[in-house]
Amino acid sequence: MSGLGWLNGEAFTAFGQHILWSDMLGNILGLTALALGWRRSVLTWPAQLLSGVILVGAYASAQLGGGVGKQLLVIAVAAWGWRQWTRGRRRAQDGSIAVRFADARERAWLIAGAVLGTAAVGSLFTAFPSLSWSPWADAYIFVGTLVAMVAQARGLVEFWFAWLLVDLVGVPLAFSSGLAFSGLVYVIYFALVVWGAYDWWQRSRTGAAAPAAEGAAA
Repeated sequence: MSGLGWLNGEAFTAFGQHILWSDMLGNILGLTALALGWRRSVLTWPAQLLSGVILVGAYASAQLGGGVGKQLLVIAVAAWGWRQWTRGRRRAQDGSIAVRFADARERAWLIAGAVLGTAAVGSLFTAFPSLSWSPWADAYIFVGTLVAMVAQARGLVEFWFAWLLVDLVGVPLAFSSGLAFSGLVYVIYFALVVWGAYDWWQRSRTGAAAPAAEGAAA
C-alpha cells in the first residue's frame, strides 16, 4: 500500500464514525500548531505546514476540492509566516513574537479580503460542482483560514477572531463530510481560540503600555 493510501485508510471507528489516519494525524498537527501559536512559538509554522501536507489527502478522500486547495495555500502561507516570524523575533516584548491589534486600514483589508475572496471562491465552486459538494461553506472556510493565517503571520490579535468564525461553519461541515476527527478538533480549536484570544489581547495591552511608560520616563 502506498503512503497516500495508508494515510487515507481507516484508523478506527467511534460512535459510527470512520476515523481516517490522514484526518486524525493532520488535525493533531493542526491542533499542535494552534497551541504553539498561542505560545507565540515560531514552531507553529512548520507544524502547520506538515499538517497541511497530510490534510491534502484527507480532503481529497472526502471530495472537498476547497479543502484540498485550502491546504495547498496553507502550506504556502505557512512558509511565508515562518519567514515573517523568524524575521520579527527581535521586535518582541519578551523574546517571543510581539502581538497587537490591527489598525483600521488592516482590519478593512482583512474584511474585504474575506468577503471578496469568499464570493470569488464560492462562485468558482458553484460553477464547477465537482470541486466541492458544499461550495459556499467550503469557500467560507477556505478563505477564512487564509485570512486567519495572514493575520497570525502579522502578529494581529484578530487572527483568533477569524479562527472563531471559521469554526462556526467548520464543525458541522466536517461532521457532515464524514471527517469526524476534523469536527472534534474544530471543537477543541474553539476552546484554544478563546484562551489564545484572551492571552494575545492581554499581551497586546502590555506591549502598548511599554512605549507609553518609556515616553513618560523621558
